[in-house]
Amino acid sequence: MIMNLPATEMERRPRQRTQPRPVRELPLDQIILGDCIAEMARLPDKCVDMIFADPPYNLQLGGDLLRPEGGKVDACDDDWDKFDSLATYDDFTREWLAEARRILKDDGTIWVIGSYHNIYRVGTLLQDADFWILNDIIWRKANPMPNFRGTRFTNAHETLLWCAKDEKARYTFNYRAMKALNDDLQMRSDWVLPICSGGERAKDANGDKAHPTQKPESLLYRVLLSCTKPGDIVLDPFFGTGTTGAVARRLGRRWIGIEREPAYAKVARARIDATLPLDESAMTMMADKRSAPRVAFGLLVESGMVPPGSLLSDSKRRWSATVGADGSIACDGHMGSIHKVGAALQGAPSCNGWTFWHVDVDGEAQPIDALRQKHLAGLS
Repeated sequence: MIMNLPATEMERRPRQRTQPRPVRELPLDQIILGDCIAEMARLPDKCVDMIFADPPYNLQLGGDLLRPEGGKVDACDDDWDKFDSLATYDDFTREWLAEARRILKDDGTIWVIGSYHNIYRVGTLLQDADFWILNDIIWRKANPMPNFRGTRFTNAHETLLWCAKDEKARYTFNYRAMKALNDDLQMRSDWVLPICSGGERAKDANGDKAHPTQKPESLLYRVLLSCTKPGDIVLDPFFGTGTTGAVARRLGRRWIGIEREPAYAKVARARIDATLPLDESAMTMMADKRSAPRVAFGLLVESGMVPPGSLLSDSKRRWSATVGADGSIACDGHMGSIHKVGAALQGAPSCNGWTFWHVDVDGEAQPIDALRQKHLAGLS
């Protein structure tokens, strides 16, 4: 639903702080019509897990941009992207970042996307607001708009800043999911993705593109998959035509959108309503090792999966170790953990005992890590 709240016109000068507005209940999966700063001010403290912000770029276009044959380029020249000065833009940015920081959970993260027109100013103000920059992501556009005047390089990328609230925040990063998404290679900080075009481009009642800077769903898919979990709450204070909401719905995340332009909000609502969520089974991601429950070898001994007195051997059957009642193992005069004894026998500085030691299961040697995974499966 769209919450028809009084929308305030975005001021183009430093605004005076007014009395706080009443805090509302969390409007999950709703679009709030209104000014982003005023409406964020009505949300509770530390209530969202992630913020994706695509603020005005302040493009500062001087006159119409024409193609070589004389046609006008459909660039972003809307009033919402115009500010009287850089100082005014900075004041606006400080205010919305202050509210964003207040409503973001301590272990949440914020993403801000921009172009060379604004991203350096926004980056400075993010750091001034004590956000901790985790990465700057370069979105390389596979099909960028050419530079029609031929006076500059083709502007083929935008920058995303990914930030935590402070250096010690225990933020979510689904490392293994990102690696799986990238054919089992570490996901890099340069993403080659096409711009929004064709059937994905939202249209207005006249069949024209509804928004000049609509972001592709593939970009938001990667962002949300990287640092949120199913059920997490994602806020977009510059909602536009609802790409963040559509992808959040698809991935099983909850969302809140704030948009001051009713026409954009109407398109966004229809678009999100038409988005089908993935089946619950399809939302399963590879668990990050850092977030998986820790399992001590002693737990397998306690549970009877590896009873005291069992014999463990390495894959080549060079050594045979006896399992003690306390989860320690003994072999050739060495006694201690599966890791310590394995390292000592090999004369190595360290050893992953879970993969080094094996146990006989129905006459077949299996690494004890297979039993650990079976134990973890029983916990889920």
